[in-house]
Amino acid sequence: MLEPGNNDELPPIPGKRYFTIGEVSDLCAVKPHVLRYWEQEFPQLTPVKRRGNRRYYQRQDVLIIRQIRSLLYEEGFTIGGARQKLAGDEARTDTSQSQQIIRQLRTELEEVLRVLRR
Repeated sequence: MLEPGNNDELPPIPGKRYFTIGEVSDLCAVKPHVLRYWEQEFPQLTPVKRRGNRRYYQRQDVLIIRQIRSLLYEEGFTIGGARQKLAGDEARTDTSQSQQIIRQLRTELEEVLRVLRR
């Protein structure tokens, strides 16, 4: 697991529509049982459940998980404090998540451009 303060070193989010709990665990450096617990504690986190109650997370869910991880592990919030922060900052969260998506897309597009120039 990554040390606190290394959220910038998390791998980029692939351009997929849905992610399994194992993939999200790797993308966010959080164990699957922690993700299942966070689903109970944070109403913003709602993965799609399909056959056999299997969870499928979308990009938005992965961004929320990364934000929760940052609040808990890097900024030292408690679960309750992080829940309040997320609930109170939804408008600002939308903006920061949009910015993060834009940064991620830009990184992916730059990589595609590098491949095309070869």
